[in-house]
Amino acid sequence: MNSLLELYWTFVKIGCVTFGGGYAMLPILERELVDKRGWTTMDDLRDYFSIGQVTPGIIALNVSTFIGEKRGKVKGAIAATTGFLTGPIIIILIIAMFLRNFADIPEVQHAFAGIRVCVCVLILQAVLRLWKKSVVDPFTLGLYIAVFVLHAFSGLLPVRIPAAVLVILSGIAGILAARHKNGKAAGKEAKGQ
Repeated sequence: MNSLLELYWTFVKIGCVTFGGGYAMLPILERELVDKRGWTTMDDLRDYFSIGQVTPGIIALNVSTFIGEKRGKVKGAIAATTGFLTGPIIIILIIAMFLRNFADIPEVQHAFAGIRVCVCVLILQAVLRLWKKSVVDPFTLGLYIAVFVLHAFSGLLPVRIPAAVLVILSGIAGILAARHKNGKAAGKEAKGQ
C-alpha cells in the first residue's frame, strides 16, 4: 500500500508542474524517476516517451501509466495515472473559476508570456538531451534529417503526414537497420571462421 501511495504522491507533484506537455516534462521526469528514485533508466524513459508519442493521450500521462505499471502492475498504473491527473484537474478548475475575471489583467498576460518562454526552454533542453542519446551514427542522423524535412515541410506536400505515422515509420526503419547491421556482422563472423 505504501508503494502505491508513494507512486500516487510522486505523480501528483509531477502533474502539478506539467507546463508545456510531454517533452517539457522530460527533465522533471528524469530528475524524479531516474535520478532521485531510481524507478527507471534514462533509456527506458526515452522508450516510454516514444511509445507515449504514438499512443492516444498526453505523453507525460502515458509515461506515468507505464512507470506505474512497471512498479505495481495494474494497481500501480492506476495510482500513478490518478496521481498525475489530480493536480492538473484541481488547477484547471481553479483557473476556470477565476480566469474570466483575470484574463485581461496585463500582469496575468505577462505571466502567461513568461511561462511560454520557460516552456520553450524546457522543450529545447529535452530535445538536446534526446539528441545526444539518439543521433549517434550516420544512419540516425539521416533518419533525423528525413523525418525533420517530412514533418517541417508537410504543409507543402500533397498529403500531410501525421507525426504518429512518422514515429511508426522511424521505428520500422530502426528495426530494418538493426537487422541489416546484424546480418553484416554475422556474415563477417562466418567468413572469419
